[in-house]
Amino acid sequence: MTEAGRCPVVRFDHNSDEHSADPVGSYQQLREAHPVAWSEAHGGYWILSDYKAVFEAARDDATFSSERNSYGGEGLSVVIPKTPMPFHIPIEIDPPNFRKWRKLINPITAPAAVERMQELVTHYVTWFIDEIIESGECDMAEVIGVPSIVTVDWLGLEVSDWTRYASAHHAALAAVPGSAKYRHAVEVDFPYLAGKTRDIIRARRENPTDDIISYLVQQQVDDRPVTDEEVFDMVDLLLAGGVGTTASLVSNTVVWLYQNPEVRQRLIDDPMLLDKAIEEFLRFFSPTQALARTVTDDTEFLGCPMQKGDRVLLSWASANRDPAQFEDPDAVDIERWPNRHTAFGIGIHRCAGSNLGRAMAKELLSQILTRMGDYVVDLDALEAYPHQGTNTGWQRIPATFTPGERRLRDAEVPNVAR
Repeated sequence: MTEAGRCPVVRFDHNSDEHSADPVGSYQQLREAHPVAWSEAHGGYWILSDYKAVFEAARDDATFSSERNSYGGEGLSVVIPKTPMPFHIPIEIDPPNFRKWRKLINPITAPAAVERMQELVTHYVTWFIDEIIESGECDMAEVIGVPSIVTVDWLGLEVSDWTRYASAHHAALAAVPGSAKYRHAVEVDFPYLAGKTRDIIRARRENPTDDIISYLVQQQVDDRPVTDEEVFDMVDLLLAGGVGTTASLVSNTVVWLYQNPEVRQRLIDDPMLLDKAIEEFLRFFSPTQALARTVTDDTEFLGCPMQKGDRVLLSWASANRDPAQFEDPDAVDIERWPNRHTAFGIGIHRCAGSNLGRAMAKELLSQILTRMGDYVVDLDALEAYPHQGTNTGWQRIPATFTPGERRLRDAEVPNVAR
């Protein structure tokens, strides 16, 4: 370890195999030694890993910018290293312009709007479980595909393409950069899906229907209609958020509940505990582990000299395990309250889709616990996401359970490919 000014240079890379093998331990070691530190990986970046540092930086958009820029290369500004994703509105926009875009998103993700979506969420969860309930065995990671298909349907994209949308966005964040799966997503799937999405946006502008794309093409900013490209930039962000985080949360949770049967039984016996439990699972697992910012000008932050253009990683996951903020942070307390976790971010860029994510997680966990609550996970056959720098979770969860009955009639089953 060497010193750079008053701050240490540490050996750390949240994209490394070493980190993916134990993200919690990796962040803990860093947080306890140097909550603000510099890594030379990926061209160099700061890591903020305790609650205080993350909280202060996330609320200071003037210093820690989310705007897309050329520092650290081209691509999505809120991850390190940057990924070749389209410009995302509004997560890559800072105040004051941010607010006019967020005003378009808020009405479709507010609690009242999500409540109106509950029937759609329940329908798809029921269908997914119906598909496996009679067999008594499944890969629970496939059941947890619900957030992807709900998001695709809600937006107004072609539901038959939901698996391709899901796999491409998942690969961009959870596959090893440069791997065959990653390259296929970037070079093949994304261009194909972008073309289809743009076709649908143009069609909805001419003939609006009852979906989110139809809503977005009819909006205005700065007294002018939003452009098709701006709609695409919003839709692509909503897709990326809908595909990854809830699946990450639920996959981690179902495995943990199997390993902790007394808590699983408590939730089966008292479903009213589920709301607080989900908040605790959000804190404990932090589906989105960290997001990035860029320093706007030379500054000193908590004793560390930062320069304009420096890239900064804000670790929500590490902040959520900080004992200065949470009592016994490495234990799950499903009745922990208040629970001021950072799983959805902090400040103006806090996740707009948090209400929908909670609703989907609750319905999934509710039906899993009530319909297949005695599930047994084959722990030896679990397969983790190969890259856990942005999302953690399990991509294969083989399980058995007591078979049950389907709930939907044939006429109610969606005509889409699994």
